[in-house]
Amino acid sequence: MKIALLGYGKMGRVIENIAPRRGHEIVVTIDNTDEWAQRSEQLRQCDTAIDFSMPSVAVDNIRKCFALNLPIVVGTTGWYDHLDAIVEECNTQQQSLFVASNFSIGMNIMFDLNRRLAHLMNRYDYNVTISETHHIHKLDAPSGTAITLAQDIIKALDRKTEWHLANNCQPMPDSSIAITAIREGEVPGIHEVVYDSPIDTITLRHSAKNRTGLALGALIAAEYLASHKGYHTMLDLLAE
Repeated sequence: MKIALLGYGKMGRVIENIAPRRGHEIVVTIDNTDEWAQRSEQLRQCDTAIDFSMPSVAVDNIRKCFALNLPIVVGTTGWYDHLDAIVEECNTQQQSLFVASNFSIGMNIMFDLNRRLAHLMNRYDYNVTISETHHIHKLDAPSGTAITLAQDIIKALDRKTEWHLANNCQPMPDSSIAITAIREGEVPGIHEVVYDSPIDTITLRHSAKNRTGLALGALIAAEYLASHKGYHTMLDLLAE
């Protein structure tokens, strides 16, 4: 495939590095508004776009791809307040969109374990919290991955109805899942779900060693999207 990279930061460069190993070509990179106009001809040569940009521009990038009939894989998080509207636009316009808060196969295995554990823990009196640690350049907090973990727990655990970003100045209601977000160094990503009781603690933990797993997953998603119209997630990909 011929791929357009939207956002040319660390993730974009990792994708650029491993794409040829899967037989793909990075035709164009776009990292600001001016480059959309300057590189429009190269964009029209592409089969798909992969977005690891910034929350502030992700929605605009998606709509620009829809206008070009260009399938788009989105790994940027922090824009999900607009997700329902974007999915509706995708379906109405018969476009192709793949969205994931985390493309790592290992992390998606943890998502599955998290859902199963939450169903089991609905019978028992444990409190659950989530923590996530990322590099200092990550703009959104908590991470989209942590939010996905929390939302899946809320669906299964009757006593939890919402999540909040942990804040020392504001007490958390019992019905809320506290998410602690830590930004330090160049950490690719660590996520923990902790169930705690007076007698023991159960922890689910995923620690990314580098960005390669995320980049590979995004490329696999792009390959999947080449033959699938509409809106898709990792659940669809992993089900095949």
